Amino acid sequence: MSTKKTLSLVIASFVAGILISFQIPAFADKNDAGLPIEELRTFAEVFNAIKQGYVEPIEDKKMIANAISGMLSNLDPHSSYLDADSFKDLQVGTQGEFGGLGIEVGMEDGLVQVVSPIEDTPAYRAGIKAGDLIFKLDDTPVKGLSLNDAVKKMRGKPLTKIRLSILRKGENKPLELTLTREVIKVQSVKSRQVEPGYAWVRITQFQENTIPSLAKQIGALYKNGELKGLVLDLRNDPGGLLNGAVGVTSAFLPAGTLVVSTDGRTPDAKQEYKALPEDYLRGTRVDPLQTLPEGIKSVPMVVLVNSGSASASEIVAGALQDHKRAVIMGTQTFGKGSVQTILPLPGNAAIKLTTARYYTPSGRSIQAKGIEPDIEEEEIAGGGVKTLRLREADLTGHLENDRDATAGKAAATEKAKADAASKDDKTRDAEEQALPARLEYASASDYQFQQALKLLKGYYIIKK
Repeated sequence: MSTKKTLSLVIASFVAGILISFQIPAFADKNDAGLPIEELRTFAEVFNAIKQGYVEPIEDKKMIANAISGMLSNLDPHSSYLDADSFKDLQVGTQGEFGGLGIEVGMEDGLVQVVSPIEDTPAYRAGIKAGDLIFKLDDTPVKGLSLNDAVKKMRGKPLTKIRLSILRKGENKPLELTLTREVIKVQSVKSRQVEPGYAWVRITQFQENTIPSLAKQIGALYKNGELKGLVLDLRNDPGGLLNGAVGVTSAFLPAGTLVVSTDGRTPDAKQEYKALPEDYLRGTRVDPLQTLPEGIKSVPMVVLVNSGSASASEIVAGALQDHKRAVIMGTQTFGKGSVQTILPLPGNAAIKLTTARYYTPSGRSIQAKGIEPDIEEEEIAGGGVKTLRLREADLTGHLENDRDATAGKAAATEKAKADAASKDDKTRDAEEQALPARLEYASASDYQFQQALKLLKGYYIIKK
Protein backbone atom coordinates (compact mmCIF):
# COMPACT_ATOMS: atom_id res chain seq x y z
CA MET A 1 0.00 0.00 0.00
CA SER A 2 1.28 3.43 -0.89
CA THR A 3 1.72 5.66 2.14
CA LYS A 4 1.34 9.31 1.27
CA LYS A 5 1.99 12.19 3.59
CA THR A 6 1.64 15.57 1.94
CA LEU A 7 2.35 18.96 3.45
CA SER A 8 1.69 22.06 1.38
CA LEU A 9 5.16 23.52 1.63
CA VAL A 10 6.97 25.65 -0.87
CA ILE A 11 10.72 25.62 -1.12
CA ALA A 12 12.23 28.01 1.44
CA SER A 13 9.30 27.28 3.72
CA PHE A 14 6.85 29.53 1.90
CA VAL A 15 3.54 27.89 2.61
CA ALA A 16 1.22 27.91 -0.39
CA GLY A 17 -2.32 26.66 -0.32
CA ILE A 18 -2.78 27.57 3.32
CA LEU A 19 -5.59 29.89 4.35
CA ILE A 20 -3.76 31.78 7.08
CA SER A 21 -5.17 33.94 9.83
CA PHE A 22 -2.39 35.80 11.64
CA GLN A 23 -3.77 36.14 15.15
CA ILE A 24 -3.44 34.74 18.63
CA PRO A 25 -6.64 32.86 19.44
CA ALA A 26 -8.29 33.09 22.82
CA PHE A 27 -7.77 29.47 23.80
CA ALA A 28 -9.11 28.51 27.20
CA ASP A 29 -6.54 28.64 29.99
CA LYS A 30 -7.91 25.58 31.68
CA ASN A 31 -8.81 22.10 30.55
CA ASP A 32 -12.11 21.05 32.12
CA ALA A 33 -11.19 17.40 31.68
CA GLY A 34 -7.88 17.88 33.47
CA LEU A 35 -4.41 16.98 32.26
CA PRO A 36 -3.89 13.37 31.12
CA ILE A 37 -1.50 12.50 33.95
CA GLU A 38 -0.87 8.88 32.97
CA GLU A 39 -0.13 9.76 29.36
CA LEU A 40 2.18 12.60 30.42
CA ARG A 41 4.00 10.20 32.73
CA THR A 42 4.50 7.85 29.76
CA PHE A 43 5.80 10.77 27.69
CA ALA A 44 8.27 11.66 30.46
CA GLU A 45 9.50 8.05 30.64
CA VAL A 46 10.05 7.92 26.86
CA PHE A 47 11.80 11.29 26.98
CA ASN A 48 14.11 10.06 29.75
CA ALA A 49 14.80 6.77 27.96
CA ILE A 50 15.92 8.62 24.83
CA LYS A 51 17.97 11.09 26.85
CA GLN A 52 19.74 8.36 28.80
CA GLY A 53 20.05 5.52 26.33
CA TYR A 54 19.98 6.73 22.71
CA VAL A 55 23.19 5.87 20.86
CA GLU A 56 24.11 9.55 20.49
CA PRO A 57 23.33 12.46 22.82
CA ILE A 58 20.39 14.64 21.78
CA GLU A 59 19.67 18.11 23.13
CA ASP A 60 16.53 18.50 25.21
CA LYS A 61 15.46 21.40 23.00
CA LYS A 62 15.59 19.24 19.90
CA MET A 63 13.59 16.42 21.50
CA ILE A 64 10.88 18.81 22.65
CA ALA A 65 10.71 20.40 19.19
CA ASN A 66 10.40 16.94 17.61
CA ALA A 67 7.61 16.02 20.02
CA ILE A 68 5.69 19.23 19.22
CA SER A 69 6.19 18.66 15.51
CA GLY A 70 4.88 15.10 15.82
CA MET A 71 1.77 16.19 17.72
CA LEU A 72 0.87 18.74 15.07
CA SER A 73 1.75 16.82 11.92
CA ASN A 74 -0.48 13.93 13.00
CA LEU A 75 -3.55 16.17 13.32
CA ASP A 76 -4.07 17.02 9.65
CA PRO A 77 -1.93 17.89 6.61
CA HIS A 78 -1.95 21.63 7.33
CA SER A 79 -1.05 21.84 11.04
CA SER A 80 2.66 22.02 11.73
CA TYR A 81 5.47 23.28 13.94
CA LEU A 82 7.48 26.21 12.59
CA ASP A 83 10.98 26.65 13.92
CA ALA A 84 12.49 30.14 13.89
CA ASP A 85 13.67 29.88 10.28
CA SER A 86 10.39 28.43 9.01
CA PHE A 87 8.34 31.06 10.86
CA LYS A 88 10.45 33.85 9.43
CA ASP A 89 10.15 32.45 5.90
CA LEU A 90 6.38 32.16 6.29
CA GLN A 91 6.12 35.82 7.29
CA VAL A 92 8.35 36.90 4.42
CA GLY A 93 6.45 34.67 1.98
CA THR A 94 3.12 36.37 2.61
CA GLN A 95 4.77 39.60 1.46
CA GLY A 96 5.45 38.00 -1.92
CA GLU A 97 9.23 37.65 -1.72
CA PHE A 98 11.24 34.64 -0.57
CA GLY A 99 14.29 32.62 -1.48
CA GLY A 100 14.52 29.21 -3.10
CA LEU A 101 13.41 27.30 -6.19
CA GLY A 102 9.68 28.03 -6.33
CA ILE A 103 7.93 24.69 -6.01
CA GLU A 104 5.11 23.57 -3.78
CA VAL A 105 6.04 20.11 -2.53
CA GLY A 106 4.74 17.19 -0.55
CA MET A 107 5.96 13.66 0.19
CA GLU A 108 5.01 10.27 -1.20
CA ASP A 109 6.66 6.98 -0.25
CA GLY A 110 9.69 8.83 1.11
CA LEU A 111 10.23 10.93 -2.02
CA VAL A 112 9.57 14.63 -2.49
CA GLN A 113 6.53 15.06 -4.71
CA VAL A 114 5.98 18.23 -6.72
CA VAL A 115 2.47 19.57 -6.13
CA SER A 116 2.92 22.59 -8.37
CA PRO A 117 5.71 24.84 -9.68
CA ILE A 118 5.10 28.54 -9.04
CA GLU A 119 4.97 30.84 -12.05
CA ASP A 120 8.10 32.79 -13.04
CA THR A 121 10.45 30.81 -10.79
CA PRO A 122 13.51 28.61 -11.48
CA ALA A 123 11.41 25.43 -11.12
CA TYR A 124 8.73 26.71 -13.51
CA ARG A 125 11.27 27.79 -16.13
CA ALA A 126 13.12 24.47 -15.87
CA GLY A 127 9.94 22.60 -16.84
CA ILE A 128 9.31 20.84 -13.51
CA LYS A 129 5.78 19.41 -13.50
CA ALA A 130 3.13 18.49 -10.96
CA GLY A 131 3.55 14.84 -9.99
CA ASP A 132 7.34 14.77 -10.48
CA LEU A 133 9.11 12.77 -7.76
CA ILE A 134 12.47 14.09 -6.58
CA PHE A 135 14.65 11.22 -5.34
CA LYS A 136 18.05 12.91 -5.03
CA LEU A 137 19.27 16.41 -4.14
CA ASP A 138 22.78 16.83 -5.52
CA ASP A 139 24.36 13.59 -4.23
CA THR A 140 22.03 13.16 -1.24
CA PRO A 141 19.22 10.57 -1.54
CA VAL A 142 15.85 11.90 -0.39
CA LYS A 143 14.88 8.56 1.17
CA GLY A 144 15.37 8.86 4.90
CA LEU A 145 14.98 12.64 4.99
CA SER A 146 11.94 14.34 6.48
CA LEU A 147 10.11 16.78 4.25
CA ASN A 148 11.44 19.70 6.30
CA ASP A 149 15.00 18.38 5.95
CA ALA A 150 14.57 18.06 2.19
CA VAL A 151 13.18 21.59 1.97
CA LYS A 152 16.12 22.94 3.94
CA LYS A 153 18.57 21.25 1.55
CA MET A 154 16.83 22.91 -1.37
CA ARG A 155 17.20 26.32 0.25
CA GLY A 156 20.37 28.27 -0.19
CA LYS A 157 21.92 31.56 -1.15
CA PRO A 158 20.75 33.14 -4.42
CA LEU A 159 22.86 32.23 -7.48
CA THR A 160 23.94 28.89 -5.97
CA LYS A 161 23.03 25.75 -7.89
CA ILE A 162 21.38 22.48 -6.95
CA ARG A 163 20.89 19.32 -9.01
CA LEU A 164 17.53 17.56 -8.80
CA SER A 165 17.16 13.93 -9.85
CA ILE A 166 13.55 13.34 -10.87
CA LEU A 167 11.25 10.44 -11.71
CA ARG A 168 8.44 11.37 -14.11
CA LYS A 169 5.55 9.31 -15.44
CA GLY A 170 6.07 8.49 -19.08
CA GLU A 171 9.86 8.87 -18.96
CA ASN A 172 11.95 5.73 -19.29
CA LYS A 173 14.86 7.07 -17.28
CA PRO A 174 15.37 9.63 -14.49
CA LEU A 175 15.71 13.29 -15.37
CA GLU A 176 18.50 15.44 -13.98
CA LEU A 177 17.90 19.18 -13.81
CA THR A 178 20.26 21.79 -12.41
CA LEU A 179 18.49 24.83 -11.01
CA THR A 180 19.91 28.11 -9.78
CA ARG A 181 18.44 29.40 -6.55
CA GLU A 182 17.20 32.97 -6.55
CA VAL A 183 15.21 35.45 -4.52
CA ILE A 184 11.70 34.85 -5.77
CA LYS A 185 9.32 37.75 -6.08
CA VAL A 186 5.84 36.50 -6.81
CA GLN A 187 3.65 39.03 -8.61
CA SER A 188 0.32 38.52 -6.92
CA VAL A 189 -1.88 40.18 -9.57
CA LYS A 190 -1.43 40.29 -13.34
CA SER A 191 -3.77 41.85 -15.87
CA ARG A 192 -4.16 43.06 -19.41
CA GLN A 193 -6.78 44.05 -21.92
CA VAL A 194 -6.98 41.13 -24.32
CA GLU A 195 -9.40 42.77 -26.75
CA PRO A 196 -11.22 46.10 -26.81
CA GLY A 197 -13.68 45.94 -23.93
CA TYR A 198 -12.48 42.58 -22.57
CA ALA A 199 -9.90 42.12 -19.81
CA TRP A 200 -8.06 39.32 -18.03
CA VAL A 201 -7.06 39.54 -14.38
CA ARG A 202 -5.00 36.76 -12.82
CA ILE A 203 -4.29 36.26 -9.13
CA THR A 204 -1.34 33.94 -8.55
CA GLN A 205 -1.40 34.01 -4.73
CA PHE A 206 -3.19 35.98 -2.01
CA GLN A 207 -0.59 38.14 -0.30
CA GLU A 208 -0.43 41.33 1.75
CA ASN A 209 -0.25 43.47 -1.39
CA THR A 210 -2.99 41.66 -3.35
CA ILE A 211 -5.86 44.06 -2.58
CA PRO A 212 -4.06 47.33 -3.47
CA SER A 213 -2.49 45.69 -6.51
CA LEU A 214 -5.89 44.49 -7.74
CA ALA A 215 -7.43 47.94 -7.26
CA LYS A 216 -4.58 49.61 -9.13
CA GLN A 217 -4.75 47.24 -12.08
CA ILE A 218 -8.55 47.38 -12.38
CA GLY A 219 -8.30 51.17 -12.41
CA ALA A 220 -5.73 50.98 -15.21
CA LEU A 221 -7.96 48.67 -17.25
CA TYR A 222 -10.87 51.11 -17.02
CA LYS A 223 -8.76 53.98 -18.32
CA ASN A 224 -9.32 52.47 -21.76
CA GLY A 225 -13.10 52.70 -21.30
CA GLU A 226 -15.87 50.61 -19.78
CA LEU A 227 -15.39 46.83 -19.83
CA LYS A 228 -17.83 44.51 -21.57
CA GLY A 229 -16.46 41.40 -19.89
CA LEU A 230 -13.83 40.27 -17.39
CA VAL A 231 -12.08 36.93 -16.90
CA LEU A 232 -10.84 36.43 -13.33
CA ASP A 233 -8.21 33.70 -13.52
CA LEU A 234 -7.68 31.70 -10.30
CA ARG A 235 -6.21 28.57 -11.88
CA ASN A 236 -3.31 27.08 -9.93
CA ASP A 237 -3.65 29.76 -7.27
CA PRO A 238 -2.89 27.84 -4.05
CA GLY A 239 -4.37 30.46 -1.72
CA GLY A 240 -2.81 32.59 0.99
CA LEU A 241 -4.22 35.19 3.35
CA LEU A 242 -7.85 35.17 4.45
CA ASN A 243 -8.24 38.95 4.32
CA GLY A 244 -6.90 38.90 0.75
CA ALA A 245 -9.69 36.55 -0.32
CA VAL A 246 -12.31 38.74 1.38
CA GLY A 247 -10.88 41.88 -0.22
CA VAL A 248 -10.73 40.45 -3.74
CA THR A 249 -14.33 39.23 -3.48
CA SER A 250 -15.41 42.61 -2.10
CA ALA A 251 -14.13 44.30 -5.24
CA PHE A 252 -16.94 42.66 -7.22
CA LEU A 253 -19.81 42.55 -4.69
CA PRO A 254 -21.98 45.22 -3.05
CA ALA A 255 -20.77 46.54 0.31
CA GLY A 256 -21.89 44.46 3.26
CA THR A 257 -22.42 41.26 1.28
CA LEU A 258 -21.44 38.06 3.12
CA VAL A 259 -18.26 36.60 1.65
CA VAL A 260 -17.37 33.69 3.92
CA SER A 261 -18.01 32.38 7.42
CA THR A 262 -15.83 30.23 9.67
CA ASP A 263 -16.71 27.88 12.50
CA GLY A 264 -14.56 26.11 15.05
CA ARG A 265 -14.40 25.29 18.76
CA THR A 266 -13.23 28.65 20.11
CA PRO A 267 -15.14 31.96 20.02
CA ASP A 268 -12.48 33.48 17.74
CA ALA A 269 -13.09 30.72 15.21
CA LYS A 270 -16.77 31.62 14.78
CA GLN A 271 -16.76 34.57 12.41
CA GLU A 272 -18.54 36.12 9.46
CA TYR A 273 -16.55 38.12 6.91
CA LYS A 274 -18.40 40.62 4.75
CA ALA A 275 -17.51 43.00 1.94
CA LEU A 276 -16.52 45.68 4.42
CA PRO A 277 -13.15 47.43 4.93
CA GLU A 278 -12.93 46.29 8.56
CA ASP A 279 -13.07 42.68 7.36
CA TYR A 280 -10.33 42.87 4.73
CA LEU A 281 -7.94 45.69 5.71
CA ARG A 282 -4.81 44.86 7.71
CA GLY A 283 -2.49 47.45 9.18
CA THR A 284 -3.91 50.37 7.20
CA ARG A 285 -6.91 52.67 7.33
CA VAL A 286 -6.80 53.50 3.65
CA ASP A 287 -9.21 51.35 1.64
CA PRO A 288 -7.73 50.66 -1.81
CA LEU A 289 -11.14 49.51 -3.08
CA GLN A 290 -12.87 52.86 -2.52
CA THR A 291 -11.47 54.22 -5.79
CA LEU A 292 -12.66 51.32 -7.94
CA PRO A 293 -14.76 52.26 -10.99
CA GLU A 294 -18.46 51.70 -10.43
CA GLY A 295 -18.70 49.36 -13.42
CA ILE A 296 -16.61 46.66 -11.75
CA LYS A 297 -19.61 45.71 -9.58
CA SER A 298 -21.72 44.71 -12.59
CA VAL A 299 -19.38 43.82 -15.46
CA PRO A 300 -20.11 40.28 -16.79
CA MET A 301 -17.55 37.90 -15.29
CA VAL A 302 -16.19 34.41 -15.79
CA VAL A 303 -13.98 32.91 -13.07
CA LEU A 304 -11.53 30.23 -14.23
CA VAL A 305 -10.61 27.50 -11.72
CA ASN A 306 -8.96 24.08 -11.73
CA SER A 307 -7.69 21.47 -9.28
CA GLY A 308 -4.80 23.78 -8.39
CA SER A 309 -7.21 26.47 -7.16
CA ALA A 310 -7.23 26.12 -3.38
CA SER A 311 -8.17 27.78 -0.13
CA ALA A 312 -8.49 31.56 -0.67
CA SER A 313 -9.17 30.94 -4.36
CA GLU A 314 -12.09 28.72 -3.42
CA ILE A 315 -13.49 31.36 -1.08
CA VAL A 316 -13.57 33.88 -3.92
CA ALA A 317 -15.05 31.42 -6.43
CA GLY A 318 -17.61 30.11 -3.93
CA ALA A 319 -18.83 33.58 -2.92
CA LEU A 320 -19.13 34.83 -6.50
CA GLN A 321 -20.94 31.62 -7.42
CA ASP A 322 -23.38 31.74 -4.49
CA HIS A 323 -24.26 35.37 -5.16
CA LYS A 324 -24.60 34.62 -8.90
CA ARG A 325 -22.12 37.38 -9.62
CA ALA A 326 -19.97 35.29 -11.99
CA VAL A 327 -20.00 32.07 -13.98
CA ILE A 328 -17.42 29.57 -12.68
CA MET A 329 -15.68 27.67 -15.49
CA GLY A 330 -12.98 25.02 -15.53
CA THR A 331 -12.55 21.88 -13.41
CA GLN A 332 -13.31 21.06 -9.78
CA THR A 333 -11.09 22.87 -7.30
CA PHE A 334 -8.70 21.43 -4.69
CA GLY A 335 -11.08 21.32 -1.72
CA LYS A 336 -9.06 22.97 1.04
CA GLY A 337 -11.72 24.39 3.34
CA SER A 338 -9.92 24.95 6.64
CA VAL A 339 -8.31 27.91 8.39
CA GLN A 340 -4.87 27.80 10.00
CA THR A 341 -4.05 30.17 12.85
CA ILE A 342 -0.44 31.12 13.56
CA LEU A 343 0.31 30.95 17.30
CA PRO A 344 3.74 32.41 18.17
CA LEU A 345 5.91 30.55 20.68
CA PRO A 346 8.97 31.56 22.70
CA GLY A 347 12.23 31.53 20.79
CA ASN A 348 10.72 33.06 17.61
CA ALA A 349 9.03 29.76 16.76
CA ALA A 350 5.32 29.20 16.15
CA ILE A 351 2.69 26.57 15.53
CA LYS A 352 0.32 26.58 12.58
CA LEU A 353 -2.89 25.05 13.88
CA THR A 354 -6.09 24.24 12.03
CA THR A 355 -8.73 26.08 14.05
CA ALA A 356 -11.83 26.30 11.83
CA ARG A 357 -13.61 25.21 8.69
CA TYR A 358 -14.89 27.88 6.33
CA TYR A 359 -18.20 28.01 4.50
CA THR A 360 -19.52 29.79 1.43
CA PRO A 361 -22.33 32.35 1.85
CA SER A 362 -24.97 29.66 1.25
CA GLY A 363 -23.42 27.47 3.96
CA ARG A 364 -21.53 25.00 1.75
CA SER A 365 -18.38 23.43 3.13
CA ILE A 366 -15.61 23.19 0.55
CA GLN A 367 -13.48 20.86 2.68
CA ALA A 368 -12.41 17.70 0.80
CA LYS A 369 -14.84 18.58 -2.00
CA GLY A 370 -14.00 21.87 -3.64
CA ILE A 371 -16.02 24.16 -5.88
CA GLU A 372 -17.83 22.50 -8.76
CA PRO A 373 -17.77 24.78 -11.82
CA ASP A 374 -21.01 25.95 -13.42
CA ILE A 375 -19.48 25.02 -16.77
CA GLU A 376 -16.90 22.24 -16.88
CA GLU A 377 -14.07 22.76 -19.34
CA GLU A 378 -10.87 20.71 -19.44
CA GLU A 379 -7.46 22.12 -20.32
CA ILE A 380 -7.76 20.93 -23.91
CA ALA A 381 -10.63 20.44 -26.31
CA GLY A 382 -12.33 17.06 -25.99
CA GLY A 383 -12.23 16.73 -22.22
CA GLY A 384 -11.00 13.74 -20.27
CA VAL A 385 -8.54 13.46 -17.41
CA LYS A 386 -5.38 15.07 -18.71
CA THR A 387 -3.08 15.78 -15.82
CA LEU A 388 -2.22 14.50 -12.36
CA ARG A 389 -4.69 16.07 -9.94
CA LEU A 390 -3.78 15.98 -6.30
CA ARG A 391 -6.64 17.16 -4.12
CA GLU A 392 -7.34 17.67 -0.43
CA ALA A 393 -9.34 14.42 -0.33
CA ASP A 394 -6.19 12.54 -1.44
CA LEU A 395 -4.14 13.76 1.55
CA THR A 396 -3.63 11.36 4.43
CA GLY A 397 -5.37 12.58 7.57
CA HIS A 398 -7.42 15.30 5.88
CA LEU A 399 -10.42 16.76 7.69
CA GLU A 400 -13.75 15.40 6.60
CA ASN A 401 -16.48 17.58 5.14
CA ASP A 402 -18.96 18.09 7.99
CA ARG A 403 -21.88 19.03 5.73
CA ASP A 404 -21.59 16.71 2.73
CA ALA A 405 -21.18 12.97 3.20
CA THR A 406 -20.39 12.49 -0.50
CA ALA A 407 -17.36 14.81 -0.42
CA GLY A 408 -14.17 13.10 -1.53
CA LYS A 409 -15.92 10.37 -3.53
CA ALA A 410 -15.69 12.33 -6.77
CA ALA A 411 -11.96 12.83 -6.26
CA ALA A 412 -11.47 9.10 -5.68
CA THR A 413 -13.42 8.26 -8.85
CA GLU A 414 -11.41 10.72 -10.90
CA LYS A 415 -8.14 9.38 -9.49
CA ALA A 416 -9.15 5.86 -10.50
CA LYS A 417 -9.87 7.09 -14.04
CA ALA A 418 -6.52 8.84 -14.18
CA ASP A 419 -4.69 5.73 -12.98
CA ALA A 420 -6.47 3.63 -15.61
CA ALA A 421 -5.66 6.14 -18.33
CA SER A 422 -1.99 6.24 -17.31
CA LYS A 423 -1.73 2.49 -18.00
CA ASP A 424 -2.80 3.07 -21.57
CA ASP A 425 0.39 4.19 -23.32
CA LYS A 426 -1.42 5.40 -26.45
CA THR A 427 -3.89 7.44 -24.43
CA ARG A 428 -1.15 8.91 -22.28
CA ASP A 429 1.06 9.79 -25.26
CA ALA A 430 -1.82 11.45 -27.09
CA GLU A 431 -2.74 13.51 -24.04
CA GLU A 432 0.82 14.62 -23.35
CA GLN A 433 1.25 15.71 -26.96
CA ALA A 434 -1.99 17.70 -26.82
CA LEU A 435 -0.98 19.61 -23.69
CA PRO A 436 1.49 22.49 -24.10
CA ALA A 437 4.79 22.02 -22.26
CA ARG A 438 4.08 25.16 -20.26
CA LEU A 439 0.78 26.99 -20.41
CA GLU A 440 0.91 30.63 -21.41
CA TYR A 441 -2.09 32.09 -19.64
CA ALA A 442 -4.62 34.11 -21.65
CA SER A 443 -2.92 33.20 -24.92
CA ALA A 444 -4.41 31.85 -28.14
CA SER A 445 -3.34 28.35 -27.01
CA ASP A 446 -5.06 28.69 -23.62
CA TYR A 447 -8.19 26.67 -24.38
CA GLN A 448 -10.04 27.37 -21.12
CA PHE A 449 -9.44 31.11 -21.39
CA GLN A 450 -10.62 31.19 -24.99
CA GLN A 451 -13.82 29.40 -23.96
CA ALA A 452 -14.36 31.95 -21.18
CA LEU A 453 -13.93 34.77 -23.69
CA LYS A 454 -16.46 33.15 -26.03
CA LEU A 455 -18.94 32.89 -23.16
CA LEU A 456 -18.60 36.60 -22.38
CA LYS A 457 -19.15 37.47 -26.03
CA GLY A 458 -22.14 35.17 -26.34
CA TYR A 459 -20.42 32.80 -28.77
CA TYR A 460 -20.08 29.87 -26.37
CA ILE A 461 -22.03 26.73 -27.21
CA ILE A 462 -23.30 24.91 -24.12
CA LYS A 463 -22.36 21.23 -24.33
CA LYS A 464 -24.89 18.60 -23.36
